[in-house]
Amino acid sequence: MNQTLVLEFLLLGLTDDPAQQPLIFSLFLSMYLVTILGNLLIILAISFDSHLHTPMYFFLSNLSLNDICLSTSIIPKMLVNILRKNQTITYTACLTQTGFVLVFVYMENFLLAVMAYDLYVAICHPLMYTIIMKPSLCFRLVLVSQLISTTDTLLHTLMLLWLSFCTDLQIPHFFCELAQVIKLACSDALTDDIVILVAACLFAGAAISGIIFSYIHIVSSVLRMPSSEGKHKAFSTCGSHLSVVSLFYGTSFGVYISSSVTDSPRKTAVASGMYTVVPQMMNPFIYSLRNRDMKKTLRKFIGKTVSLL
Repeated sequence: MNQTLVLEFLLLGLTDDPAQQPLIFSLFLSMYLVTILGNLLIILAISFDSHLHTPMYFFLSNLSLNDICLSTSIIPKMLVNILRKNQTITYTACLTQTGFVLVFVYMENFLLAVMAYDLYVAICHPLMYTIIMKPSLCFRLVLVSQLISTTDTLLHTLMLLWLSFCTDLQIPHFFCELAQVIKLACSDALTDDIVILVAACLFAGAAISGIIFSYIHIVSSVLRMPSSEGKHKAFSTCGSHLSVVSLFYGTSFGVYISSSVTDSPRKTAVASGMYTVVPQMMNPFIYSLRNRDMKKTLRKFIGKTVSLL
């Protein structure tokens, strides 16, 4: 009786207080601009300097592009809703946003694992690095990651299409997150929940296991190095990637911990924003500040751009 043809959902956002909306708009607009400009600068700098045309920076440019896409799939719609003072999102747009967020979150997950493997080969098998990490292999690793992400997302999206929804279609979030959309279903969503759990354990678990495996061998190899200078150089090479991994997975686990210990959907929404917005904004700073080659290239690229202007 309570089922209806779904036309739109209502995104409740982070707060109901109208007085706080301008602050939230300014904050997320600033974060979005920093994310876009920072990651775009990384991509342009890598393209500008031929010395950075290596597997590590190829994966980094893909990570930056993915961060731009993930932020763009979430923040602009939120900003438009605040400006229009209308928090609705159509059924089609909601499912589309859910799909894009899933694709780019999974892709981030796989790219971090691929970058860990690249570091493993560079440090543990330096003489074989150019033979193993050929451009064709790098391209295939990114392509396979994208195919797996897209295929899994299509599966989740198709399963969402089979669900029927009730009349209360309020999402206590600022974007259409998969778990929040499924909670609104009137029909049995047990199968969807099982598929989500299996996919998360399979794909996220595989990526995390790959990262842990790589770093176990990296640490073991570094500790066997005779010189302290070599150890410092190896650890500094891994520092940026390890920081990004810690930020992404730390905030991701924080979402699930907060959702299990708190009954407030708004607090869960804030936690979700931590892994869908903050890491993408911080990644350019982490790589540009901790990487000597990147800092040098950025200075040259910015200097040349300013001189042309």
